[in-house]
Amino acid sequence: MMNRKLLNEELNRKSIDEFKDTAKYPVVVILDNIRSALNVGSFFRTSDAFLINSIYLCGLTATPPNKEIYKTALGSTESVNWKYFETTPSAVAELKKNNYTVIAIEQVEDKVFLNDFLPQPNGKYAFIFGNEVKGVDQSVIDLCDFCIEIPQFGFKHSLNVSVTAGIVLWHTISKWL
Repeated sequence: MMNRKLLNEELNRKSIDEFKDTAKYPVVVILDNIRSALNVGSFFRTSDAFLINSIYLCGLTATPPNKEIYKTALGSTESVNWKYFETTPSAVAELKKNNYTVIAIEQVEDKVFLNDFLPQPNGKYAFIFGNEVKGVDQSVIDLCDFCIEIPQFGFKHSLNVSVTAGIVLWHTISKWL
């Protein structure tokens, strides 16, 4: 059996306008002081792929327009809604007012392993991804409803933050499909 690679025109890609008119999943991605603009671009691209409602860029996290973001976002800064906050706690406060369950992706004592996380059918979720070196700040963790950890078995027990986002977002959306 041969599998022929699909051509771009066979992928049924939406236009920017069609994408903006498509219903999004009730998920917000919060970036807590992400230092690499390349990682930020990857978050945009992953959020586009999974129809994420929006991205909140906080603190020192780069914002569009930015050449480094564009390298990895590949146009998804035009399709994904985003908003900037000077501090992550202010982003969390806005989401809590709108009844989002706020979850840090971090290694903590009383975590929920990702494989045990089952998003509720009518739930609204905000996932916080932290700085590449320091992770999610403890003051932000204190504001969260709970924390999720991806089980890991190697030496490092560390994934690139944008890879982590892909895993968490795919897991969440796949449970709703």
